[in-house]
Amino acid sequence: MNPVKPGETRRTPWIVGVSGASGTPYAASVLRALLDAGESVDLVVSRASRLTLLDETGIAFRDAHWQDDLREWLTRGADGKPGTFETDLSDVRYWNAGDLAAGPSSGSYRTKGMLIVPASTACVAGVALGLSKDLLQRAASVTLKERRPLVVAVRETPLNGQTLRHLVALDDAGASVVPASPGFYAGAAHIQDLVDFVGGRVLDAVGVEHGLYRRWTGELHRGTGE
Repeated sequence: MNPVKPGETRRTPWIVGVSGASGTPYAASVLRALLDAGESVDLVVSRASRLTLLDETGIAFRDAHWQDDLREWLTRGADGKPGTFETDLSDVRYWNAGDLAAGPSSGSYRTKGMLIVPASTACVAGVALGLSKDLLQRAASVTLKERRPLVVAVRETPLNGQTLRHLVALDDAGASVVPASPGFYAGAAHIQDLVDFVGGRVLDAVGVEHGLYRRWTGELHRGTGE
């Protein structure tokens, strides 16, 4: 557990798990929005996701330099342009995916819930079957058993029957399945708009306020210029 020091309030974070599926910009969008909303974040980055992050951004995520690497990641736009965003990492705590003694591995560790963004089919299978082969899967299993919110932003296409059955099992267990499927009605004019739409829907599933996309109001908008 995190001890409460004099002058501090109890910290109750959202766990954000990043698996090896393509879609690291989705994770960056969710992380930035959580921090902008004043939420605390516990971050778990799987071994496979490090390879995806390196491939998609050129960033090597290193345990010993995680703050520098995370800052470089979150300040980039979805188009890879550096310095697009500003971010404060003071309320982020990082846990190594191989650390099965980490705080989020226990139900007595207080969290608000968990968001897996993006979620690979291997991650979906592991959580649905309760394998707990790493901290990401274990934290998700703990989230389910403690009846806390779990969002699984699956990013794969097409989906085979086995994965669909795993997703149904997660839904039955109380998780919210949010496919990483961008909507176009919000007037997307840039790749970042499409990424933020998915990030916003992930946060909608757990009731976190954000301004990532324009919500539907019942009025038609003819293109992005109206």
